[in-house]
Amino acid sequence: MSSTPLSETPVGRKVRLVAISGGKQLTRRLLSLGLTVGSEIEVLTRRGRSVVVAKQGNRVALGKGIADKLHAIDLD
Repeated sequence: MSSTPLSETPVGRKVRLVAISGGKQLTRRLLSLGLTVGSEIEVLTRRGRSVVVAKQGNRVALGKGIADKLHAIDLD
């Protein structure tokens, strides 16, 4: 199964994060938001390449730069 950037994931899809293409600082920032490799999230909205995702009732807005660096696989 191939992964796609979170910025290209359709709205309403439930996905699992499988890779973070960034450095330690980005990984730590995402960890503080509750997003780690293996997290199951749902894409709520997209505006351009920016996305809003939900994980266990919490919403997180991610800009296009970060959304491009997060790779996920579809759970549906």
